[in-house]
Amino acid sequence: MIPFNKPHLTGKEAHYMYDAVYTGKLSGNGKFTKKCQDFLSSKYGFKKCLLTTSCTDALEMAAILANIEPGDEVIMPSYTFVSTSNAFVLRGANIVFADSRNDHPGLDEDSLESLITDKTKAIVPVHYAGVACDMEKIMEIAAKYNLLVIEDAAQAIDSYFTFSDGSIKALGSIGHLAAFSFHETKNIISGEGGLLAINDDQFSKRAEIIWEKGTNRSAFFRGEVDKYGWVDIGSSFLPSEIIAAFLWAQLENLDDIQNRRKSLWGIYFEGLKEWAEENRVRLPNIPQFATNNAHMFYLVCESIEQRTSLIEKLQANGISAVFHYLSLHKSPYYNEKHDGRELTDSDYYSNCLVRLPMYYELSESEINRIISIIIN
Repeated sequence: MIPFNKPHLTGKEAHYMYDAVYTGKLSGNGKFTKKCQDFLSSKYGFKKCLLTTSCTDALEMAAILANIEPGDEVIMPSYTFVSTSNAFVLRGANIVFADSRNDHPGLDEDSLESLITDKTKAIVPVHYAGVACDMEKIMEIAAKYNLLVIEDAAQAIDSYFTFSDGSIKALGSIGHLAAFSFHETKNIISGEGGLLAINDDQFSKRAEIIWEKGTNRSAFFRGEVDKYGWVDIGSSFLPSEIIAAFLWAQLENLDDIQNRRKSLWGIYFEGLKEWAEENRVRLPNIPQFATNNAHMFYLVCESIEQRTSLIEKLQANGISAVFHYLSLHKSPYYNEKHDGRELTDSDYYSNCLVRLPMYYELSESEINRIISIIIN
C-alpha cells in the first residue's frame, strides 16, 4: 500500500524533545520556541513571528488583530479549508467568497474589486499547494481601498513571489499578517502546530498579548513591566516546548526536505506530461511570479466521472489518492448565507481535482509505478 501521506522524521525529534523535558520548561516560549521563531524570521523576512498550536489558531489571532466585528466583510476563496473562514466567522464577519482562477485553484485576483463594499475589512488570499496568489495585485487593491491582507500560507512554507520590479519575497512576508501550518501533512511538521507572521509593526505588541491569553506576561519576563495582568482578549495560542522541539529538528533539515520533495514532484510532472495532454487532464500550473515548494502534486480531471474512475483504479492497485476541498459557499453551514453567485471554477476544482501521494520517503520506483498505473 502506498499511502497518501507519511510524516517524515529527521532523526533528531526525540532527542530535542527529551532536551526540552530535561530542562524542565515544557509550557512554551522556551529555548526551542525562540530558536524556531528566530530561524523563521531571519530566513523569510518576517518582522515578527509567533509559534501557535495550529494554523487555525494563527488565523484566529489574525482575525482578533484585524479587529473583525459583526457585520464586517472578509473576502476569501471558496476553494479552501474551513479554518480559513471559521477564524473570521467566529468574530462575527460575513464571508464574501471569491472564485478560483481558471488556471490555478488560488483565488481569482481579477474578481476582487467587484466584491469590495464599504463593509469590507480584509482580503485573505490562500496560497493553494504552496503556489503564490498574485500578491502584487492584491496588495495594490488593498492599499487602494485601505484593507488588510492576511495570507493563508498554510501550505506555503519556503515559497516565494516575484514582483514586477524583479524583487522576491517569501510568501507570508508580504501581507500585513500571515498564517502557516505545521500539521503532519505539510512539508515541515510538528504533528499539530502553526505560526503567525506579523509584517506590520502596528500589530506586534498586541499579537504577543493575545498569544499570552490576553496578558502582558512576555513583557513582564523581559522586565518591561513590574507585574503582569489581563490587558486584552486572547487565548491559549502558545504551543508547548515539546512541539517546538519537534519543529526545530524539522527546520534544521528544511533544505534537505525541500530538495527531496521538489525532486519527487519533478518525476511526477515529467512522467505524466504527455499522458495528461492526450487525456485533457491538467497538471499543476506555476505562474511566472510564483515558485514551487512541492507541497502537493495534483491532477485536474476533465469531469467528476473521470476523477472517480482514476481514484478507484489507483485504490484497486494499493495507492491512496484523494480529492480535496468542497466549495465552502455550497457547504451546509454557509449555503444560505452566500449571495447566490455561481463560482464555477471553485466548483470545478471541487469536482475534478485529485491529489497523488507526496512525502519524503516516497521512492522514485513507487512514483514510477503510480505513473505507470495512471497511463495504462
